[in-house]
This record gives sequence, C-alpha cells and structure tokens, in this order.
Amino acid sequence: MKPTFYIAAAALLLAMPACVSKKKYLLAESGRLAALEREADLKERLIASEDENASLSSRLSALLRDTADLGRQIRNYQTMLSTNLTEQDKLNALLQEKMQELDERAQTISQLQDMINEQREQVQSILASVRDALLGFSSDELSIREENGKIYVALSDKLLFRSGSAQVDKRGKEALAKLAEVLNKQSAVDVSIEGHTDTKPIHTARFEDNWDLSVIRATSVVRILTKEYGVNPLQIVPSGRGEFLPVADNDTEEGRSKNRRTEIIIAPKLDKLYHIIDN
Repeated sequence: MKPTFYIAAAALLLAMPACVSKKKYLLAESGRLAALEREADLKERLIASEDENASLSSRLSALLRDTADLGRQIRNYQTMLSTNLTEQDKLNALLQEKMQELDERAQTISQLQDMINEQREQVQSILASVRDALLGFSSDELSIREENGKIYVALSDKLLFRSGSAQVDKRGKEALAKLAEVLNKQSAVDVSIEGHTDTKPIHTARFEDNWDLSVIRATSVVRILTKEYGVNPLQIVPSGRGEFLPVADNDTEEGRSKNRRTEIIIAPKLDKLYHIIDN
C-alpha cells in the first residue's frame, strides 16, 4: 500500500506548475503523506483492536457459559448435600428410636427375668412348705415333684378313695387339710385338681365311664378344700383326665395303681408376666 502511494506522489510532483515553490510543495506533501501514513496506521490498529475485541467477546461468552454451568453444578451439589443431610437426619432419628426401643426391651427383659427368678424362689418356698406339711405320709400314699415351675402333688386313690368311689376317706382328708394350710397362705397361686384313672372301664349307676369318675373325684377334692378348709374357690379349678394321661403301664396292677391318682397342681400366677409382655 505505501510504495504505490509514493509513486503517485512523485508523479504528481513532476506535473505541478513551476510557479509553486518546490521547497514548499515538498514540505506540504511530506506533511500530507505523514498524515496519510498515520491514518493508515490507525486504521490497522483499529482493525487489530476490533479483532482483539471479538476474541475477547468470544472468550467472555465462553467464560459466561462456563460460569453458568458451574453455577448449575454448585446448585446441584447443594441440593444433593441437602438431600444427604436430610437422609442422615432421618437415619439418625431412626437409629435413636431403635436404640430407645432396644433399651426398653432390655428393661422389659430385666423385669421379666427378675419376676421369673422371684417366681422360682416362690415355687421352691411353696415346695418346701408342701413337703413339710405332708411329711407324715408315705410314698405309696402320695408323691411331690416340681416340674416346669409347677408343683405336682399326686395323691393315690388308696389315700383318698375306696375303689369305684368318689367319697374321700378320713386319711385323705387329713392330707387335704394339711395341704389347705399351705394354700391358704399363698394368694398368688393357681391350683388345678386333676382326676386320673386306669384303663379298666367302669359303668355304674353313678359313673358313666372313667371320664365321669375322674371328674367327680376331682370335684369332690375341690369341694373339701374350699368348703371345709377355706381355700379360695377363685384359685382352684377341677378337671377330669380319665385314663388318658397315665404315668405307668396299665398292664400291671402296680402300674394301674399309680395311674389311679388325683393330682393337685400348684402354679404361681402369671398375670404380671403377661401384663409386661402385652405392654
């Protein structure tokens, strides 16, 4: 661009009228050329500046896009963090609830264990009292055992009843009287009276069968304990088992004799235990 401009300027100089002072002309022309050169330089610098501005604008747009993406990521992370904190709070609350439930269960188990231990002690105390009360009776007349937290007093039929009868003999009443002394001191026990027979069938005017005989014998014992010796009727329940719960072989006379019995079963009341378990 500059060489062409200089050639044009030289041609113009040669063509100028002789009347113009060559020196002045050259000065003027030199100033004009310098101005044109400065103008051209400014145009180049302007173009370069515009290119740089465009580049900066492009970089700014890219930076704005990156900033917007970063903002979205930050908001997403904040949301995720808030969600995680919420879930953690829920887990902590659930953990506290389960720990409290575990503590309550541990307390319940401790209470139950204490009550079981107390009942075991109670059973052993009653067992000792029953054995002391019935000390004067032989093993052929009765037996005493503790099983599954209950006390079983098995009275043979020869102690209580004559054969085929439901009327309690005098010796049997003596045993019931001594047993009643123990029961009357124990308000927190339940008492079951179970009548048992051997397998020999019976059919009389009074007894239809062994079921009938076992039930009536149990009822006779209950009546004596409650009416004659003051045992609380609400503590005592009679039942007949017939020949269906033998303790010995019914094929021998000795076995049949053991099976013909009346069992008095003494058990601590379980109301408190059931109440704790239910709650």
